[in-house]
Amino acid sequence: MVLAAGEGQHFEFLNHLATVKLQGKESQSMSVVEFNAPRGFGPPEHRHLHEDELFFVSDGEIRFFTGGEQIDVGAGGFAHLPAGIPHTFQVLSETARFINVTASRDGAPRFDEMVSSLGVQTESTEMPEPGYIDPAEVAAVCAAHDIHVLGPPPPPL
Repeated sequence: MVLAAGEGQHFEFLNHLATVKLQGKESQSMSVVEFNAPRGFGPPEHRHLHEDELFFVSDGEIRFFTGGEQIDVGAGGFAHLPAGIPHTFQVLSETARFINVTASRDGAPRFDEMVSSLGVQTESTEMPEPGYIDPAEVAAVCAAHDIHVLGPPPPPL
């Protein structure tokens, strides 16, 4: 599979744009999702039961919170977040573009399924306007995909 810039399935996802580049199917050992997120964005603290995550920051700066540490990563940097380890992150720059690769330790990865279940498919490649996010819905959809929400997102910048 080869995709050009801007190609893939686009979703308005937690007030930012998520583009599924590679779906984690039974025949795939990984999934790939590209994110374009605004300053301050960060998911709730969570842990993946079966999936390791690799983040590659292509533009902007992100602060990762994991293992009691805060680590800032800029363009060209990456972060590895193993399954079972609580983590979150927050966009520090005006916007950030980053790639998330998930690989499952048990079956096909399901992170991309969670993105498409919680997101709203769109043809747009622009970030959506901010809207209400229901924390209970986020926790329920995440749990259905073996991701446990442990706490709130990072505080506003």
